[in-house]
Amino acid sequence: MSDAFVVCTSLSFSWPDDTPVFDDLTVSAPAGRNGLVAANGTGKSTLLRLIAGELTPTGGTVTVGGVLGYLPQHLPFASEQSVAQVLGVDRTVAALHAIEAGDATEEHFATVGADWDVEERSRAELDRLGLGDVALDRRLGTLSGGQVVSLGLAAQLLKRPDVLLLDEPTNNLDGEARERLTAVLRTFAGCLLVVSHDRALLDEMDRIAALEHGEVRWYGGNFTAYAEAVEAEREVAERQVRNAEQDLKRQKREMQQARERTARRQSTAARNLGSAGLARIHAGNLKNSAQVSAARSNDVHASRVVDAQARYDEASWAARQGDRIVIDLPGTAVPAGRTVFTGTGLQATYDGRPVFPGAGIDLIIRGPERIALVGPNGAGKSTLMRLISGDQQPSAGTAARAEGRVAYLSQRLDLLDGELTVAQNLARSAPALADAERMNLLARFLFRGDRAHLPVRMLSGGERLRATLVCVLFAEPAPQLLLLDEPTNNLDLESVGRLESALTAYRGAFVVVSHDERFLDAIGIDRRVSLA
Repeated sequence: MSDAFVVCTSLSFSWPDDTPVFDDLTVSAPAGRNGLVAANGTGKSTLLRLIAGELTPTGGTVTVGGVLGYLPQHLPFASEQSVAQVLGVDRTVAALHAIEAGDATEEHFATVGADWDVEERSRAELDRLGLGDVALDRRLGTLSGGQVVSLGLAAQLLKRPDVLLLDEPTNNLDGEARERLTAVLRTFAGCLLVVSHDRALLDEMDRIAALEHGEVRWYGGNFTAYAEAVEAEREVAERQVRNAEQDLKRQKREMQQARERTARRQSTAARNLGSAGLARIHAGNLKNSAQVSAARSNDVHASRVVDAQARYDEASWAARQGDRIVIDLPGTAVPAGRTVFTGTGLQATYDGRPVFPGAGIDLIIRGPERIALVGPNGAGKSTLMRLISGDQQPSAGTAARAEGRVAYLSQRLDLLDGELTVAQNLARSAPALADAERMNLLARFLFRGDRAHLPVRMLSGGERLRATLVCVLFAEPAPQLLLLDEPTNNLDLESVGRLESALTAYRGAFVVVSHDERFLDAIGIDRRVSLA
């Protein structure tokens, strides 16, 4: 598959409301492992959808060399679908079973074609991705979010693609599933283009493409090499800002000094002309000449100031490209001895089956504890979070919460009204905030200007997460217990760092579900609760 590639030439795209996303973008991805990174809302997912043919460009062309496989960020699967339907093998498997049962109808043979090993190949792909015990007739509604993602990848790999597009493929995957995914991608021989915020996965890439301001810049090496290069560029940009600022101050100072010298000379010349008794016409000529010279000098200095201002503005703009989400969580201190949640024998059931083994879950959360809820996909982590928050009532056991608000950010990001704007959703969550304070808060979450007035349904996955974060964290009253279910999903890498800093400074209790070990290490987890 060494000839596999993706080429976008003079690509342009705008949304139906004429909001531009790309204008004359040209980018090519060669064979090998390519990572694509960018801030939320800059068009990463849109670019993949254009390459996959889900969207039609308003200008330019997209060329894909070979068979295409595409795993979107949000999988369009219904809970009643079977595993075989998602894999696209349901009709072939049904025909195969009919033939094995003695039905020799010609239609069945036409359906199977040469694909007599379809079940074996399907089982092999499922096994490679840790789904070896999942039956082909199992319904998606009984699978965890991580299992569904692995199933979606298996469906794409069954196509034997030359070009594989993956949009946030590690979302909701547990540690073992991530390792399996990484192992699969290491053996992929075609053109791989991965959009991800997962630093460990991006460190497996051969090269990194950074999408900024409608342009793509390539960096050789993995994400660590890319991060080092970007940091070096940022240091240079900040140094240029300091130099440009000093130059601007110097040019302004020199212009002011030149004006003062000119004024003093003109004043002295006027006194000297009067005392010298020169003819009026000659005195006028000398005065005019002095004024012309002064104006010329003033123009020269003014031009230097303008140039210095332009250099400063350009340097400042370059340095601001590192601007990312800034979060200052409400400072709600919880005393160390206070119990904020007690759960005894907590149990939930799905399809009549218990989620947790044995007598259920016992959990006590005290003071400003930082708890990581870990375990494999399907172990019930999200279910336990809903039981803690009160969004779901236990089928057995008891749950008691202290006074004070519990803020719960679920994986679904369905807390906001999609028809309302970001600003309107925040106003509904925090009605006591003044308009100016509300807009300032949104700006810190990178919703500036018109972005704050976009309907939530028009936001990218990462932008929707930021909008949900600001509404959950700053709703009134301020939360004393935060429940965060995979909070780094869809968040750009710089914003993950900002979230880490904010949670490190937070003085309340929180429980976080995450498979990102670097993130868990950074936020200072006190203890881990592991679900089998």
